[in-house]
Amino acid sequence: MRFIVIGSGRVGLRTARVLREEGHDVVIVERDTDRAERARSDGFEVFEGDGSHENTLIEAGVDAADAVGALTGDLNSNFAACMIAKHHGCRTVMRIDEDYREEIYQKYADEVDEIIYPERLGAIGAKNALLGGNIQAIADIAEHLQVLLITVTNASPMQGYTLSEVALPSEARILAFGKEDQPMGIPLADDSLEEGDRLAVLADFDVLDDVRQLLVGNGGNDAVAAPAGGDQ
Repeated sequence: MRFIVIGSGRVGLRTARVLREEGHDVVIVERDTDRAERARSDGFEVFEGDGSHENTLIEAGVDAADAVGALTGDLNSNFAACMIAKHHGCRTVMRIDEDYREEIYQKYADEVDEIIYPERLGAIGAKNALLGGNIQAIADIAEHLQVLLITVTNASPMQGYTLSEVALPSEARILAFGKEDQPMGIPLADDSLEEGDRLAVLADFDVLDDVRQLLVGNGGNDAVAAPAGGDQ
């Protein structure tokens, strides 16, 4: 696949490197001369210019791109770039650095395909590392919603029950399910819960403790969190 990454700062350049390592074709758009030169020295094709201008994106090949990531530190420039890319039929990903506020999400969420908060994602990773255990936060979806990866322990009161029998709070639902050492997929009503199984759960912050009590129990906090399946 072909991607255009706008901005070659810390977030943009790391993203471009990961995409390249996975075999994708990556072009970088950067208006800062020093950053553009650094990206070139890293082996990337770089177009110097403002990614919020259509002529710059056309020069970078937006018509042939599968997706555009507007990853600069400038919210307005990122949004403008995404609107141009969307007009050219690309998937759009926009970076927001401001502290999360519901009104910011609502303003942009319907206009782009994906919004990312690099600093918030970094905070989630740090929190997981500090907490350890068998619950991992995967992503914050909205101001009070979080997706969690939960590993069932032998202390879970739901062990041996099917998913249809698991009565999660109304503010939570199971998004995916995977047996131990198997990829995660669509949860089925007759899937049974056993130690080591993993569930991706969407939950309101207010019910996180209730979800933990049901799926982890009181004695399971020392277990190691299982990674997501290979297809995640």
